[in-house]
Amino acid sequence: MNTITDRELHEECGVFGVYGLANASTLTYYGLHALQHRGQEGCGIVSVDDEGNFCRTKGAGLVTEVFNESNLAPLKGNMAIGHVLYSSGGVGGTENVQPLLFRHNTGDFALANNGSILNSQLMREYLEKKGSLFHSTTDAEVLAHLIKKETKFHDRPRIYSIIEALNMLEGAFSCVIMTSNRIYACRDKFGFHPLSIGKLGEGYIVTSETCALDILGAEFVRDIEPGEIVTIDDKGIRSTLYSQFKHYNMCSMEYIYFARPDSDIEGCNVHAYRKMSGRLLWEEAPADADIVVGVPDSSLSAAMGYAEASGLPYEMGLIKNKYIGRTFIQPSQELREKGVRMKLSAVRSIVKGKRVALIDDSIVRGTTSLRIVKMLREAGATEVHVRIASPTMIAPCYYGVDTSTRKELISARMDVEGVRKAIGCDSLAFLSEEALFKAGNRKELCTACFTGRYPTPLYNNEEEK
Repeated sequence: MNTITDRELHEECGVFGVYGLANASTLTYYGLHALQHRGQEGCGIVSVDDEGNFCRTKGAGLVTEVFNESNLAPLKGNMAIGHVLYSSGGVGGTENVQPLLFRHNTGDFALANNGSILNSQLMREYLEKKGSLFHSTTDAEVLAHLIKKETKFHDRPRIYSIIEALNMLEGAFSCVIMTSNRIYACRDKFGFHPLSIGKLGEGYIVTSETCALDILGAEFVRDIEPGEIVTIDDKGIRSTLYSQFKHYNMCSMEYIYFARPDSDIEGCNVHAYRKMSGRLLWEEAPADADIVVGVPDSSLSAAMGYAEASGLPYEMGLIKNKYIGRTFIQPSQELREKGVRMKLSAVRSIVKGKRVALIDDSIVRGTTSLRIVKMLREAGATEVHVRIASPTMIAPCYYGVDTSTRKELISARMDVEGVRKAIGCDSLAFLSEEALFKAGNRKELCTACFTGRYPTPLYNNEEEK
């Protein structure tokens, strides 16, 4: 799906789980639909029936393409977990579609993960030397083998094996693990990506974003803490800390771009965060313009904030075609350009003769920005002043977001003036790193892609990039 017409950034995936509710698989289907923005390459659901039998349906494509009444019907029981996938680095295939299902003499279990484990290759080599065979390239399978690796304590409750396994991992993970009678929800000790718990009737929901709780009419209970395992079973929910080391290094791109605006992340609404970042962007970089236009959809909240702070009218100068769906690689440059216009078009009567303050969430390679600026000029805009509601992106992400290699990031190769010339706008400014913290009243965030300062060791990942 990583085509020339895409918005250039991709989250790796989203996870969802249901415990103690009838038709759990159907609820999971709706939950995955709400998380579809986190991954469009594949999806899957695993359920457990009253006899402890596991059943799985998965496939490549969108949630509405993979699931139907006939393949949801066998997914019986009041427990289920699900996953939507975007495979970073282009490593896809149905074998990597989660949840993964494992058969074991101590009990079957299923697992789904969001994030990127930095020492996965080291762990894979360690496990292979112990005799493990891998069927996928996912970090989730590494975690599963670590849980089931040889241990001195075969008769201990499974949570001890999970604690031991999680303490061997370094990087970003928000995962759900389902056995025949309970669900474990786990979050890495740095808190890179969101994971929340909700309550629906007598049952519980685990989700990557709170927007999925609203879809089902569930009540938000709390966020899972960094370094925490939450166990959900017939006794309710209980907490275990697998690490005393704890930070709240939420990925700043969750607020800026990835999460849905109706989601709340660690007590802060995403729309409110983006709107405040837009206000701060006006304070830091006012534009001499007639109208404010946001790039649909993730930049609209920031554009509203910029317009409110500036007193300039907010206009729908760009329209996104919501029915285009996923695009495919076009065979010629001419058709590729038409593909861009199929997804996004300028409203000529709105922008003609106007000086436009164009608000976008980020610039990655610069190709999309170049086309949008060109589109606005062709529609009659006299000036285009680009304002970006994030800092310059100068370094790749290793924690579950596909932000390309350093050499592909335009701001890693050029200063702001160089980027301005490359995308063809009249002026260009970026939000400061300090404003990212101020917008959400946060003390900690992961801003590695903007600063090159990584919260964790990178192992051999940096060399691979």
